[in-house]
Amino acid sequence: MAETDFDLADIKRRMDGAISALKTEFSSLRTGRAHTAILDNVMVEAYGSKTPLNQVGAINVPEPRMLTVNVWDKTLVAAVERALRESNLGINPVVDGQTMRIPMPALTEERRKDLSKVAGNYAESAKIAVRNVRRDGMETLKKQEKDGDISEDELKKSSSDVQTATDEHINLIDSLLSTKIEEIMQV
Repeated sequence: MAETDFDLADIKRRMDGAISALKTEFSSLRTGRAHTAILDNVMVEAYGSKTPLNQVGAINVPEPRMLTVNVWDKTLVAAVERALRESNLGINPVVDGQTMRIPMPALTEERRKDLSKVAGNYAESAKIAVRNVRRDGMETLKKQEKDGDISEDELKKSSSDVQTATDEHINLIDSLLSTKIEEIMQV
């Protein structure tokens, strides 16, 4: 009964990592109110490489429907503006020296539906990640059974545990998705 390679806690930890990544992606989706996480995924071409926006300027929320980006290096203002326009967030920055004001327009019904689809794509990616972790765990178990490290009964019990963890994480992803869609569709 030497379960050297199989660790259910590690599998759950890896599945939790997929959930954590999904929450981060969801935080970057607009919901009608301004918050700095909206710009977390914006990458700026700065100093010869792609750099996160929050590393080239300060992001603030002065009003509920307004973001400001204060760019630290004035040579990067044009690159930051380009990155914001190309970010696929439906925002239109107004440049004022080294500061950019980004008014957050009210979301149209069509844009809300688009954002819901994006949220669905994020959730599907997370489900795929969870299923990949399950596949790795199952392959490890089958190899151990084939090598004689665990019995057939231990294989069945451990496989059942992995499947239970997978089902729990998939249900959590579905729950997070429905909550996010409800938040997006709220007028």
